[in-house]
Amino acid sequence: MRIAIIDLGTNTFNILIVEVDGNRDTKQLFQTKIPVKLGEGGINKGFIAPIPFQRGIDALVQYKLIIEEYSVDKTFAFATSAIRSANNGIDFVNIAKEKTGIEVQVISGDKEAELIYYGVRSAVKMSNDTSLIIDIGGGSTEFIIANKDQIFWKQSFLLGAARLLEIFNPSDPITDKEIETIKNYLRQELQSLLDAVKKYPITELIGSSGSFDSLAEMIAHRFYTPEILKNITEYEFKLDDCSAIYDIIIKSTKAERTAMKGLVLMRVDMMVISSILVHFVLSELETKKMRLSTYSLKEGVLWEVMNNNQ
Repeated sequence: MRIAIIDLGTNTFNILIVEVDGNRDTKQLFQTKIPVKLGEGGINKGFIAPIPFQRGIDALVQYKLIIEEYSVDKTFAFATSAIRSANNGIDFVNIAKEKTGIEVQVISGDKEAELIYYGVRSAVKMSNDTSLIIDIGGGSTEFIIANKDQIFWKQSFLLGAARLLEIFNPSDPITDKEIETIKNYLRQELQSLLDAVKKYPITELIGSSGSFDSLAEMIAHRFYTPEILKNITEYEFKLDDCSAIYDIIIKSTKAERTAMKGLVLMRVDMMVISSILVHFVLSELETKKMRLSTYSLKEGVLWEVMNNNQ
């Protein structure tokens, strides 16, 4: 049986196509992502603006052709922050169904966090120690405190990179005062996370996909070689590398970031905000270890499907 999983994120629509054999082993057949920037021009006003709306539909039309090409038997499509928080999100779901036949399920922030956990656990060797998983999206950021067996606490915050970028609209390059303003905002908004970590002390931070992928790519290009990230599902960051890249990012102009190896064009603006968020969490929690999981929500959906919970 062939399964397609589509993650309709705020910044990108991701697709994963796998083949499941009789022993329930999976083989990846295809994977790609299309930048859609659904939040552009409307994310903090509660709607998807016409141009990004059409970009999203166009992406699904492309995915429908790929699904047909691979003779997929079953498709699972999940929409997250931009669509669930938009007053025309249901219009998007309906038009997607009309144009492509793809039924999009809009999931809650709690469900999104749970699926991210399943995905990360499939990629990263977790233990009895407690980890803090972070998934920085465009519209929301999910925080999950968990170990290899269970989730202790989870919450989705309206702190996605695209959302924060539109709220603060920082200078180019960002100023120290603007960074401090953003950090104060995060400290206020993330109080429930800071309280939860006191209750469930963590030993490490695990960054899920997205901005953390970019961070790892930038580090690999600048300090090592891109080959270190080939065919892996997890990567342990050296915090000195992260600190050095953070300093480079926040001092850079948009033009300089555009030329940086390992940073995809879609993240050139948002990477500043994402870096501040990661730096803030590492500093506030005094975390000494951080890993990357290359898996996220779509792999979590696959895990759930394979375990008959879907």
